[in-house]
Amino acid sequence: MPPPMRFVVGLTGGIGSGKSAAADEFARLGATVIDTDAIAHELTGSRGGAIAEIRRQFGAAFVDATGAMDRGRMRELVFSDAAEKQRLEALLHPLIREESARRVAAAAGPYAVLVVPLLVESPGYRERVSRVLVVDCPEAIQIARVMHRSNLPEAQVKRIIASQVQREKRLAAADDVIDNSGSLDALQQRVAELHAQYLALARA
Repeated sequence: MPPPMRFVVGLTGGIGSGKSAAADEFARLGATVIDTDAIAHELTGSRGGAIAEIRRQFGAAFVDATGAMDRGRMRELVFSDAAEKQRLEALLHPLIREESARRVAAAAGPYAVLVVPLLVESPGYRERVSRVLVVDCPEAIQIARVMHRSNLPEAQVKRIIASQVQREKRLAAADDVIDNSGSLDALQQRVAELHAQYLALARA
């Protein structure tokens, strides 16, 4: 595959690492942010582009009364059965890749930030970005943040973290790292440094 036609930063990190906070700051500074999770929510929302196929493959029980995917039921299924998780990913990932590519191509900012939680473990994304940026923090902080944010029990948060690529492997794939174990001010300062660096690289 040819290199990206424009400068694209692939932003990734484990659950609770602070990807959204970093992405929000890049957007505030003028970068165009494309979030694959947001695209997935659109595709699986009421009358979204993936709903008919979800109903066909998984059954009507996985579509709620509003016409959206029943997220709670699907989450229980895919975290208890690896084959079902792969089946859902095989359905959604091509649609997400296609839509994210369209949005990157249409991006109006000086560079694009493509937020991909599973960038390291998903085929095809590394070739589409100019640099990989990992938002990182210790696992204990991830667990505390997700428990606080989502009211999930600790055991379930640990299962989600275990289902993602190992922290060490994610960091090994990084061109740049944001250590988000500190304050929001520290995160914003690090994003500002990287923004200046990415502006220079995009111009080059």
